[in-house]
Amino acid sequence: MLVGPTAVGKSALAVALARRYRDAGRPAEVVNADSMLVYRGMDIGTAKPTAQERAGVPHHLLDVLDVTQTATVAEFQALARAAIADCRSRGVVPVVVGGSALYVRAVVDDFVFPGTDAAVRGRLEAELAVVGPAALHARLAAVDPASAASIGPANGRRLVRALEVVELTGAPYTSSLPAHRYALPGVVQIGLRVDRPTMDARIAQRVDAMWAAGFVDEVRALAARSPGLRDGVTASRALGYRQLLAHLDGEVTEEEARAQTVQGTRRFARRQGGWFPRDPRITWLDWDRPDLVDAALAVAGPDGEGADRPPGGAGEAAPALGD
Repeated sequence: MLVGPTAVGKSALAVALARRYRDAGRPAEVVNADSMLVYRGMDIGTAKPTAQERAGVPHHLLDVLDVTQTATVAEFQALARAAIADCRSRGVVPVVVGGSALYVRAVVDDFVFPGTDAAVRGRLEAELAVVGPAALHARLAAVDPASAASIGPANGRRLVRALEVVELTGAPYTSSLPAHRYALPGVVQIGLRVDRPTMDARIAQRVDAMWAAGFVDEVRALAARSPGLRDGVTASRALGYRQLLAHLDGEVTEEEARAQTVQGTRRFARRQGGWFPRDPRITWLDWDRPDLVDAALAVAGPDGEGADRPPGGAGEAAPALGD
């Protein structure tokens, strides 16, 4: 499994690893663990690998949902685990790649989701629409400070879920998060490490490339459908898409939407840089080392399930971004 902040090169490394396994006589396929790549038509703004970038390597969990559908973590867990099981049943090395610690851990760890209640969820979502996420964040901070500290004050969907779990279980939302214990066999996690100035610059370059590739037209076309992007609870909140919907609605200029996309992506990458280093099972490699593929293979081993290596071998611990 490849993890790390956005724009660090995870997708390219996944393809390179899969091709090296294939060249060595061991087939390998990529399993997406990014919640936004599952949406059909959301290509440019999610940096979804193109057919050319996939280089003939099969990819799972791309383009499986319409933008009006909601991808919950529990549903994604089932889809990803099924894809991994399918690969292993065929003797294929699954190269899993993702940037969200929640989704990554849901896929590989002993992660059981608390139940849900449609009435409670509906009431909280209606309240979110009226009072906004800041008010829900303040309420969560009063009953579950640890969860509030880990959930951004603008992340309405996760705030609703956290408050729902607290109301249904009477326990903090954070208490439902698992220990670092794999539910799947043979998991090896490799993280790509990048310094903050480089990460910020790469994000700005990526957003520039998105605009040059026609991102505004992509969002306009998705929004013009009936039902369309605005009707998608999850898809409409994706970075870049949310900002461009506001622009199409006349709330901000295109340049403001572009700047907000850069800023929002940088904030998200900083959160990613805080999540992953808490997991001691990850071996960290510098994103730009010239022998990156060789180093990753040394960690992953010939069958993708690990290699014997001395402590401090191919990689080492990574500080949180911003330290």
